[in-house]
Amino acid sequence: MDLSAFFVGTAGSIPTPRRGLPAVLVRRGGDRILFDCGEGTQRQLVKSVGLTELTEVFITHFHADHWLGLPGLLKTFDLRARERPLAVHGPPGVRELVTMALRIAGRVRFPLELIELEPGAELERDGYKIAPVPVSHRTPAFGYVLYEDERPGQFDPVAAERLGVRPGPEFGSLQRGETIRGVSPEQVMGAPRPGRKLVISGDTRPCDVLAIAAHGADLLIHEATFAEEEHDRAAETGHSTAQQAASLAAQAEVTMLALTHFSTRYSPAVLRDEARAIFKSTVLPRDFDTIEIPFGERGEPELIRWDERTAPEADNAHALADAPQ
Repeated sequence: MDLSAFFVGTAGSIPTPRRGLPAVLVRRGGDRILFDCGEGTQRQLVKSVGLTELTEVFITHFHADHWLGLPGLLKTFDLRARERPLAVHGPPGVRELVTMALRIAGRVRFPLELIELEPGAELERDGYKIAPVPVSHRTPAFGYVLYEDERPGQFDPVAAERLGVRPGPEFGSLQRGETIRGVSPEQVMGAPRPGRKLVISGDTRPCDVLAIAAHGADLLIHEATFAEEEHDRAAETGHSTAQQAASLAAQAEVTMLALTHFSTRYSPAVLRDEARAIFKSTVLPRDFDTIEIPFGERGEPELIRWDERTAPEADNAHALADAPQ
């Protein structure tokens, strides 16, 4: 089962020629989950992987750079005759916000569910869960944790045969939890294996609640609006420095830290070096980069630059995006 984070937009409050406003597309199997939808998000998708049929949208908070692209995106889905229901989740107030925005953009005809989340909520999905985490910003705001269910341990076929179980359907039955020929699964299965964990901070000051929620995550995507020289400005505006994000990643013992939400006042190299001095496994994705998250036994997360991807994949995305509707 593939799990990845595609960086649709990595700028802070101001877009640049190379960085769009905040949005991350998480892909797990056939699910496509968008976290935040800054202005221009649909254009960013069309330019890269195509305007995919999203399964869900999660908004971290209601500052314009994190949601203003949503009305246009919803309207485009409507113009493309989308029929599949779509749920938009966010802090309390998301229902009123989106309803008001669609009064201007125009109604949509596909089923649209607007869901207001509370801290402690846990959304059950097929093989994983998504939970909102209250973070510390200037307005009510959430980070989000996506974590997979625990997986069965490794099956030992040699031990199974030695105990008299025949290869084939009997092996499958054992792995599904059945007892075969007096042999129980516990005799031939290793210890349960953890699923993967991905955490998205949204906009926040350094936050103990987020550090606890992110503990042991394979990937933490954390804002880094400021360099440490503007520590006071970061605190005043409810943001983090790259150094603070790195300190939180180290405290939470995550495997990889990806910094986003960069202010235009800095070269990314300044923020990268500041963070890596504290947490070595820090990356600064550019727009359209992807971080692939394998299962733990298969290695660590890997940053894949957009310009290193195969041309046929990008060409196919553009062909789908430009197809007549």
